Amino acid sequence: MIKLVRRAVSVEQKNRYKTFKRYTVSLAVCFVILFFTFGVMRVQAELPRLVPSKDGTPVSYEVFGAGETTLVFVHGWSCDARYWRAQMSHFSESHRIVLLDLAGHGHSGMSRSRYTMKTFGEDVRAVTEAIDGRGVILIGHSMGGSVIAEAARLMPDRVIGLIGVDTLENVEYPLTREELENIIAPLRENFRIGSRRFVEEMISPETDPRLREWILSDMAAAPPAVALSAMNEMMSQYITGEAARIFEEIRIPVVTVNGGLWPVNYEANRRHMFFFDAIVLKEADHFLMINRPEDFNRALDKAIDMILTKQVK
Repeated sequence: MIKLVRRAVSVEQKNRYKTFKRYTVSLAVCFVILFFTFGVMRVQAELPRLVPSKDGTPVSYEVFGAGETTLVFVHGWSCDARYWRAQMSHFSESHRIVLLDLAGHGHSGMSRSRYTMKTFGEDVRAVTEAIDGRGVILIGHSMGGSVIAEAARLMPDRVIGLIGVDTLENVEYPLTREELENIIAPLRENFRIGSRRFVEEMISPETDPRLREWILSDMAAAPPAVALSAMNEMMSQYITGEAARIFEEIRIPVVTVNGGLWPVNYEANRRHMFFFDAIVLKEADHFLMINRPEDFNRALDKAIDMILTKQVK
């Protein structure tokens, strides 16, 4: 991902983003949206809930299914819980699954001045503790890979493994402050246009045009202040080396399910992780969980089994 974002280019400045998503939608309305977005489910879902994060920010989450293992799904940069819609029915048949919106995303609050990976990790912890999750596997897409690492560090007694989704290809990847500024500049100049250009290269040409446009339009509608802060905080971890160091404190297995856009550096990751392996879906893109859902779900089932057999005793 980092290699690709270096290509970001400046664009002409337009009007500032005028509208922001609000978290004050009633729970009843949230449930209606959920029903029509995901269709009729074979499992009973609880109504969406809110729980305060450590700093008091409301975090929205939903719970589906039941099982010995709890799967907590964490979305990526400028996304939300809807990006896991193709996983809900499949995985809730045998697991308790939790979908959440990180602060500043979806139906969660957006009162922070900084959106760091650690505060996002606190959001995940708040939800996990609210449901009294034990034997939890955290699943994070894109930026969510950094978030679940922070959350695992905060909950060593609850989390048994991490699964990254098209993320954590190389936790040692070198990045300079100048390169980071080149990534962020087009987003700062005009977020709507810059974000579409940033994301479109991560989507396969084979993707249904309607799905492509939905992803691009949805992510371009994210609150710029939240997105810019989160991008800066996430990428800065590679400059400081924290992206790698954090895994030296987390003695649990890590497995990733990756597309084919960026190579996985197994050796670099294994220098820092208790256990690391990757499942690569050839020719899949960054949003493999929604445009290759059947292949992805099979791979995620395999990753879950790998985690369960590699637990620290």
